Amino acid sequence: MKGYRSVRIGKDKLSLLLDQKALGKMMILSLLLVFIFVISTGLGDLSIHPLTVVSLLFGGGTELEQLVVYQFRLPRILASMLVGMGLAVAGGILQGMIRNDLAAPDTIGVTAGAAMSVVAFLWLFSDENYSLMVSIQWMPVAAFVGATVVGFAVYFLSWKDGVTPVRLVLIGIGISALMQAGTTMFMVLGPIYMASQANVWITGSVNSVTWEDVQILLPAMSVLLVLALLTSRNVNVQSLGEEVATGVGSAVQRHRLVLLLISTGLVGTAVAFAGGVGFVGLMAPHMARKLVGSSYGALLPVAALIGAILVMLADLIGRTLFLPSIVPAGVFTAMLGAPYFIYLLMKTKNG
Repeated sequence: MKGYRSVRIGKDKLSLLLDQKALGKMMILSLLLVFIFVISTGLGDLSIHPLTVVSLLFGGGTELEQLVVYQFRLPRILASMLVGMGLAVAGGILQGMIRNDLAAPDTIGVTAGAAMSVVAFLWLFSDENYSLMVSIQWMPVAAFVGATVVGFAVYFLSWKDGVTPVRLVLIGIGISALMQAGTTMFMVLGPIYMASQANVWITGSVNSVTWEDVQILLPAMSVLLVLALLTSRNVNVQSLGEEVATGVGSAVQRHRLVLLLISTGLVGTAVAFAGGVGFVGLMAPHMARKLVGSSYGALLPVAALIGAILVMLADLIGRTLFLPSIVPAGVFTAMLGAPYFIYLLMKTKNG
C-alpha cells in the first residue's frame, strides 16, 4: 500500500502497518510538545532562558533556578502533559466505541462522576483536623470508580436499539447535573477550606500538584495509555457498528467493556490529580481526525500529543498571563471547548 510501511518484530510474531504521513505529523507534534515544555519551564515569576532550561534538565544552572524548576514547575508541567494525554485518548476511545462525535468524558458526565467521587472521598476520610485518614494513593481509585459507574450508567440508559447522539448527550447532561449536585452537597457538608479548594479544583487546575502526585500519576497513566494503544484495533472495529464488528469475528461486548474500563480509568486518574479540565477529550480527537484520518492506530497517539499541548498551553497562560493571580487551566480549555461543542451540536442537528 502506497504511503504505508510494514514493520515486523520478533520473527514476524508482531507486525505493524505504519502510515508514513501520520508518523511525520506525530514527529512534528512531538517536537512542538518538547518546545512548549521547555518554554513553559522557563516562564514565570523568575524567567529562565530556554538554553538554561535545557542545561537545568541535565543538572546545570544555579541553586535558585534548580529549586524553582524542579520543585515548583516541573511537577505541574508533567501533570499537565499526562492529564492532557489521558483525557484526549479517553475521548477518542469513547467517540469510536459509541460512534458519536459528541461523545467525550465531559459531555456524557464521566468527568463529573469522577469529580464527585473524589470530593466524597476527601469528605468521608478526613478527620476532625481535616487530615486524610487513609493514603492519598486511594484517591485515583475513588475517581476511577466514580467515572466507571457513570460511564456504564450513561451508556446503558442511552441504549434503545442502539445509541443515538441526541439521547446520549441528553442523558449525559442529566447525569452530569446529578453528579454536580452531589459534588456541591459534599462540599457543603465538608469544612469551608475544602469547599474553596474544591471549586478551583473542579474547574481544572494543576496548581497543587507535587512530585508525590506525579509518582502516582506517571505509572498509572503510562500503563493505561499503552493499553489504549494496544487495543486501538478494537476501537477501529467498534467504530464500524455492532453488526459489522460481529460479522468480522469481534467479541463486541467484551471489547466494549475493556475499552470502557480503559477510558474511564484514564478519566478517573486525570480528574484525581487535575480536576475537571473540560473539553480536551472532545477537541483533541477531532483535531487528530482532521490531521491523520479516522484510523485509531494513528488517531489515538496524535490525539494524545494534541491533548498534552492543549493542557500545557492552558496551564502556561493561566500562571503567567495574569500574574500575580493564577487562573485554573480548565478555564481556558472551557473557553475553547464550549463554542466548539455548540458548533458540533449545530452540525449534528443540520445533519
